[in-house]
Amino acid sequence: MPGWAVLLHNDDVNEMDFVVRAIVELARVPTEHALECMFEAHEEGQAIVLQTHREHAEFVCEAFTSKGLTATVERV
Repeated sequence: MPGWAVLLHNDDVNEMDFVVRAIVELARVPTEHALECMFEAHEEGQAIVLQTHREHAEFVCEAFTSKGLTATVERV
């Protein structure tokens, strides 16, 4: 069972459509899930984009950072 979550944090800099496209591209999730995550992060401060194994979570987190987005990895 995957024990690590990738958390996307609220972003007041990038456009919402950029954030959604980045989530789809980097986390390989459907657009509908990406929209839900973007709005949750916007409204609640953060959203779990995906849960996976540690190495993959760290890889996805670094990919978000490379796009100028704030993400963290947390044990669940």
